Amino acid sequence: MAFYEVYSHPALVRYRTGVCTKATLFLLVVLGLTYIPPLLVAYRSQGFWIKRSTYEEQPLVRFQYETLLVAATSVRGDYVAWSSFSLLNNMLGANLRIPAVSVREVDQNQDGKPDLLIFQLQLPLKPDEQIYSVQLLLTFSYQLFVSVIDGSSPFASSYDLDNIIRSYQDRNLTTVLSCPMPVWTVGRAAGSPFELNAEIRYPLEQSFFIISALTGFTYRPGFWETIKFAWIQYVSVLLVFLWVFQRIQRFVFQNQVLTTVPVPVGKPHLS
Repeated sequence: MAFYEVYSHPALVRYRTGVCTKATLFLLVVLGLTYIPPLLVAYRSQGFWIKRSTYEEQPLVRFQYETLLVAATSVRGDYVAWSSFSLLNNMLGANLRIPAVSVREVDQNQDGKPDLLIFQLQLPLKPDEQIYSVQLLLTFSYQLFVSVIDGSSPFASSYDLDNIIRSYQDRNLTTVLSCPMPVWTVGRAAGSPFELNAEIRYPLEQSFFIISALTGFTYRPGFWETIKFAWIQYVSVLLVFLWVFQRIQRFVFQNQVLTTVPVPVGKPHLS
């Protein structure tokens, strides 16, 4: 008659010993080597206590339709300029040159937030004029926005690029246009305007909250956030030590390397 397995379960065996025995000392050493070294490894691997928190989000960026253009037409300092500020345009006098401007914001993923700005500008030039350099300033708004250009000011210093950039850098929050790739194409036909085409993408914004002894801190992680981050690192190392020392204990006690009293757990079979 053939037999086959219909059910199985592990047999639990308890190993008993006295207090002042080698087995007890071995157990204490194993417990210490299991739980303390993972803490040291996680701590010495840097970053155990969280000191910097980062997150990413896409800000709501809008082009403010505020523009300032300065184009050098010679190496002697001649220039033409234009802005969206009427007071500045009045002060430019003969240097004012009004371009044709086209602006379009594109929401590529249809999430209600613009992802791309397409800016096109055509600056009319005289037949004997050439463009040697261009300074273009565009302003954008975040959800919390404080303009660095006072469009109601009658003073020319309020529209000076050096003052505008300095005021912008003094703010607590600044945004940098990264990875610009300008392409300057020569060979403009006589009588054709100078064309400037720009595409500005609004990527995810990564914000940093840094604790530093030199710069001070703007954000300190809470107690539970710090403990949670440290606990994840500790447990990830602890699992390896538990796996190793569990097998060491099984070998020592099952093979009676240290003398103990095995006691099977379960009801005895009655015949």
